[in-house]
Amino acid sequence: MRFDVLTIFPELFAPHLTHGVTRRAFESRQVDVRFWPLRDFAEDNYRRVDDRPYGGGPGMVMLAEPLERALAAAKADRGEAAPAVIHFTPTGARLDQPLVQQLAAGPGALLLCGRYEGIDQRVLDRHVTLELSLGDFVLSGGELPALALLDAVARLQDGVLGDAQSHQQDSFSDGLLDCPHYSRPEVLADGRGVPAVLLSGHHGAIGRWRRERSLALTAARRPELIAAARAAGRLSRADEAFLAGL
Repeated sequence: MRFDVLTIFPELFAPHLTHGVTRRAFESRQVDVRFWPLRDFAEDNYRRVDDRPYGGGPGMVMLAEPLERALAAAKADRGEAAPAVIHFTPTGARLDQPLVQQLAAGPGALLLCGRYEGIDQRVLDRHVTLELSLGDFVLSGGELPALALLDAVARLQDGVLGDAQSHQQDSFSDGLLDCPHYSRPEVLADGRGVPAVLLSGHHGAIGRWRRERSLALTAARRPELIAAARAAGRLSRADEAFLAGL
């Protein structure tokens, strides 16, 4: 799959694409990331990509014409049917794991990273097919959300995590939050130990303990996810019995 990133700061991406386990996906081009520096598509001597907003007010707005030239160049270079064009904005839909899974199984997308007060609305109206947000807060630009999306997609690619089951037990993979995890030593210096069931070697009991911890954590912190899992038929009788006893 291929992601084309339109940004005025392509240099922000390099460290994140060359470190950590997900670098395998980027180095192998399982997730092929290409950059389109927006200033390269400005036509004035100052390589200007922003100007004052019509109607007045603070800040600057990213200009339509450089963005449209960059979009046209990226689409032409792909040489295929127009992919999704994703714009990162606080007004977008919340990015979640089901959407990440959908994108991870697809051909990729064009990622439009805005800055300043935003992008000329005419560009959004004409080209953008999906607007996404990381949450109810404001960032300085779309680069961090784009990196978050690339990382989330990369870790779902075959062979990237080493253990194919790693991402299957992540939070949200089954609609619930992940359970707690423990490692060595068995007992810390202050006496805190690992739950006995995890040392039992009884895989059925361990699996049930993990499921119940996941259910309890989700019910306490994100009860709407429990409701969604119930509506989707993902809760067993044992799950419901455990939840009833909380």
